[in-house]
Amino acid sequence: MIRQSVIFDVGRVLFDWDLRHLFAKLIDDKQELEWFVTHVVTPAWHFQHDAGRPIADMVAERRVEFPDHAALIDAYAARFNESIPGPVPGSLELVERLDAAGVPLFAITNFGHDFWAGFRPIQPVFDRFRDIIVSGTEKLTKPGPAIYRLAIERFGIDPAGALFIDDIATNIAGAESVGIAGHRFEDARTLEADLIARGYLSAR
Repeated sequence: MIRQSVIFDVGRVLFDWDLRHLFAKLIDDKQELEWFVTHVVTPAWHFQHDAGRPIADMVAERRVEFPDHAALIDAYAARFNESIPGPVPGSLELVERLDAAGVPLFAITNFGHDFWAGFRPIQPVFDRFRDIIVSGTEKLTKPGPAIYRLAIERFGIDPAGALFIDDIATNIAGAESVGIAGHRFEDARTLEADLIARGYLSAR
């Protein structure tokens, strides 16, 4: 059993994510953009893919609901990686430092199976992780306790020595419900201080 480990979320912890990053390239009018991401391709609708629904089914259904926006809905499926413009400042450096210090690294992410297949291969930072649980593959999502129980079992970790890092309070509460400590992510500097205080990293 692994006595000490750090478990990361991916979106908005390691990598920035917002549907607007993609659709701002395709919709010039800001009011129209906001309408589109709150009525058509919305975070709540997107979450269906995170929960395991195939993207092809979602897109086909949405095209019928919003036929005038079919091309933009297709862009969501074809160009999803453009909604992830790059790393959160400082976060990947912390991953590298933890790995260099010999801390076992894992991740639990609410991420669609199909989209993960297109994102994971272009991000070598994940080579530093021993295992990653993807909600869309497992059909289990945060903050439900089942995904954290799966992580404990599959990662082979002692929950008492694990720290889970996520930007959403309810996801932290889900981890804490199975005995994993949590850090609510705000920025890399605050996370670094907490990792040092908890003994996962040494001060520089």
